[in-house]
Amino acid sequence: MTRNEAIKICDEFLRSTISTLYGLEDYQIELISPHEGGRNIVYICEKEGSKSKILRISYLNDRHLEDYLGELEYIRYLFNHGGSVSNVISSLNGNTLEKISYNGHTFFVSLFEKAIGKKLVENHYQYREGVEITEYYYNVGKVLGKLHQLSKDYTPVHSRYNFFDKYHENYIDELIPDNLPLLKTKMKELIKKLRSFNRSKANFGMIHFDYNDGNYSIDFDNGQITVYDFDNSCFGHYMYDLADLWTQGVGWIQFDPDPKKRREFMKDYFTIILDGYRSETEIDDNMLNQLPVFINATIMENIVDRYEVMKNNEIDPVCDEELMYLIKCLEDDIPYKGFFHDMYSSDAPFEM
Repeated sequence: MTRNEAIKICDEFLRSTISTLYGLEDYQIELISPHEGGRNIVYICEKEGSKSKILRISYLNDRHLEDYLGELEYIRYLFNHGGSVSNVISSLNGNTLEKISYNGHTFFVSLFEKAIGKKLVENHYQYREGVEITEYYYNVGKVLGKLHQLSKDYTPVHSRYNFFDKYHENYIDELIPDNLPLLKTKMKELIKKLRSFNRSKANFGMIHFDYNDGNYSIDFDNGQITVYDFDNSCFGHYMYDLADLWTQGVGWIQFDPDPKKRREFMKDYFTIILDGYRSETEIDDNMLNQLPVFINATIMENIVDRYEVMKNNEIDPVCDEELMYLIKCLEDDIPYKGFFHDMYSSDAPFEM
């Protein structure tokens, strides 16, 4: 089923059923444009005098009931224990997840509170007027630290998958084209390295696995950050989420041609991130020293995601300039996403 076919079914047949299930009959329900590679149909539900809600309808067969229940259970746990996340709203039947069948197709439906504020991109990447941007860096680290601290005490009923359940040698062989043998080898070596790291409760637990400014909103009155979109959450090393934050930070200085300035900025940026993070939880210095490895893990995830999208949409595998750049980083053992390397161009960031 294509996305457009699924939207048509939702609009013509399912929305009335879903509205009844969640008490949304008086709400204006509008489709939200998807981001590239998005796997869900998402609507915003608004009603004068009421808090806005986000309706998510999943139609692909790439996830199972247990995956959704595990995600929603984790979100509810975080919210109930003080995590700054958009809470799940139960249906009138008392369920966090509703499964609806139509013409042989299965749709999984969930509803969330809409986060207060808006994304940075919606504010043209301008932070709070009169407030130093360092407050934002600190808060991003602090919110993540709180989520990880809560994860250390989390024992799920419905368990999400483990990072290594997906990222393993057989999957790499299956997904990555055979004309990229060196990339396959480097990815397998990276997975082996990641497997060697300590997986104690202090270092390994439920992580967001997509922690970036596209998946949280900021209340620009007070700087509070609210996290959402746990669709990729899994058990993994906490360092992965921190590496995601490192790679997010390059956007603030990616157009500066001076690699020394870029390096100094990233050092200061990540120090503030860690100050915020450590205000809520600890991170082993030995794990922090592996930051370049986990940055490579985020690159591997990006490459895998690109090939998955091509496969799911039945597109012949192709390498554009951005994908070629990522592949070169892994194949040539170039650390820190090439941000301090001669290959990097501030005129065309992260492209070959």
